[in-house]
Amino acid sequence: MLDTPCPECGFDAVAIKATDVATQVRDIAPAFEAVLDRPDARDRPEPGVWSPLEYGCHVRDVCRVFNDRVHLILSQDDPLFPNWDQDATALAERYWSQDPTVVATELAADAEMIADSFQSLDAEQWSRPGRRSNGSAFTADSLARYFLHDLVHHLHDISA
Repeated sequence: MLDTPCPECGFDAVAIKATDVATQVRDIAPAFEAVLDRPDARDRPEPGVWSPLEYGCHVRDVCRVFNDRVHLILSQDDPLFPNWDQDATALAERYWSQDPTVVATELAADAEMIADSFQSLDAEQWSRPGRRSNGSAFTADSLARYFLHDLVHHLHDISA
């Protein structure tokens, strides 16, 4: 997804400068709050498809996981990121049973936290590497754009 536009949501990572990610995260986060405020936030659109609440929980947790990864990149040489199973997390944390208002507040705070982390990077830090447990290699730059795609894509999922 970093080399070509996403066929589902249209996100084009090539057109994004990593230094703009913090601003874009701050621009996008309120849209999740609005979706979580809808009366149907707990409703799944169809079996097997997450509800807006479940997507909100996931995006909140994505902010946290990626913030940890940014800090690993900054504090270690080519760190291996801990594995994160998003589906296991959704079940363990019972995403469907969480309070949409609480999730909206947490998501806003966690989006601001990762926006601050990305905004704090200097020119040299954007090229620092890190790897996922499956071997996928990232730099802080590509991680930022990958992260932003996740937010844009999931907003598309719940707004489409």
